Amino acid sequence: MSKTAASASPAAAALADPSRWKALVFIALAQLMVVLDATIVNIALPSAQTDLGISDGNRQWVITAYALAFGGLLLFGGRIADKWGRKNAFITGLAGFALASALGGAANGEAMMLGARALQGAFGALLAPAALSLLAVTFTDAKERAKAFGIYGAIAGGGGAVGLILGGFLTEYLNWRFTFFVNIPFAILAAAGAWMVIREPAGTRNSARLDIPGVVLSTLGLVSLVYGFTRAESAGWTDAVTMGLFVASVVLLAAFVAVESKVKSPLLPLRVLLERNRGGVYLSLGLAVISMFGLFLFLTYYLQVVKGFSPVKTGFAFLPMIAGMITGSTQIGARLMTRVAPRLLMGPGFLLAATGMLLLTQLEVGSSYPALILPAQLLLGLGMGTAFMPAMSLATYGVNPADAGVASAMVNTSQQVGGAIGTALLNTIAASATTAYLTDHAAQAAAGGPAGRLVQAQAMVEGYSSAIWWAVGILAVSATLAFTLITTGRPGQGGPVAAGSGADSEEAGFKVPVIAH
Repeated sequence: MSKTAASASPAAAALADPSRWKALVFIALAQLMVVLDATIVNIALPSAQTDLGISDGNRQWVITAYALAFGGLLLFGGRIADKWGRKNAFITGLAGFALASALGGAANGEAMMLGARALQGAFGALLAPAALSLLAVTFTDAKERAKAFGIYGAIAGGGGAVGLILGGFLTEYLNWRFTFFVNIPFAILAAAGAWMVIREPAGTRNSARLDIPGVVLSTLGLVSLVYGFTRAESAGWTDAVTMGLFVASVVLLAAFVAVESKVKSPLLPLRVLLERNRGGVYLSLGLAVISMFGLFLFLTYYLQVVKGFSPVKTGFAFLPMIAGMITGSTQIGARLMTRVAPRLLMGPGFLLAATGMLLLTQLEVGSSYPALILPAQLLLGLGMGTAFMPAMSLATYGVNPADAGVASAMVNTSQQVGGAIGTALLNTIAASATTAYLTDHAAQAAAGGPAGRLVQAQAMVEGYSSAIWWAVGILAVSATLAFTLITTGRPGQGGPVAAGSGADSEEAGFKVPVIAH
């Protein structure tokens, strides 16, 4: 690590924005809104479908329209934030997200709902990388950065479960439209606060020309990839269109990499992607999200369909996981991040989460919530919170400030693609296992009555257990990648660039940004 980088901590302390902790409140609020929206709409979907007359075949597009716009435009949104300014991108993203949420809540038909969801995704793709990159360029002192990313990591990890609780309350006691309208006060408060207190460091914008070929290729490639996995869930992996989407995504993303290696001002500088530690974060985090997305889906169905929980009770049933994530992120990850190497938090964190997942492979129709599901959720939350916090920080630590937005976008992209893969892959595995169980017990299933319903429930649980075994294996791979690819020492001891890597030499000793007053 260069002398400049090594001395960053005292310099950062002297130049630090006095309003930075107030800024964190509004950045975290915006992140909470985006994460909440990912799950809150799932709870409201059945009611919205009935009111708006959306067909069963098209209801998935309420989720897919958002995922495609968000996943496809993230890299573009990250680079716009780098060029235009993260504060400008942040406030614009909030305003657009609020407008799209108002349209969704006021939707009078299928077309208006799907358009609103796509618009939410587009503005979310601008907002999410702007929020994370604001943290990256604002908190440069190692200890302060650990605290800030601990809070951010807790929200990123636990916000989805909070969405289940809030979505259940709003849908059950008010109306599904409020699951959209609730975003508006969040956005107004965060935008007003950001306008008043966020002061973006000077000299961190990227003034290079926008890489239009890179924008087109990355957007089309990511949309094809996300839609391929989304379609595989419903149409099957061997469906001609599904396979065509996967082939198109490979060709488009390969062309994107080729273009990025040649153009003068790439959308995604390959040094951001190929530096060993950041690459390890993107891979391990993306794989871990595969497991988490599948688990949210299976546990929600298990608790509501098999155990008969109401939407509100189901939401509250996820509270131990939220508590675990907050504790793991703020009390374990943030406290140890400046004392131990990131891999010694991420690797054990993923293994602890895998242990919690392993407990859930023992699910049965009559499983006890306090005896099995609660401890499993606590272990999952603690493990994921501990791992997410250093991952979020390391993904942007040491990167050239002018590339902070696109590096942040890569974190969100790995999570978005991981979520699409997790939902499709694990759902397919669960469905196959359920079908096999029903085939083996066809006579009992056809009998009807309590015995037939019990077999149906047992088949569902068999499917969930089979898929969760895969999730355990995926988390073990995440831990292995974290241990082997992430070689940086703790902040202040060794930089985020492995010695002799040379891949990110420009970023390793970047100067501490000066706050613009």
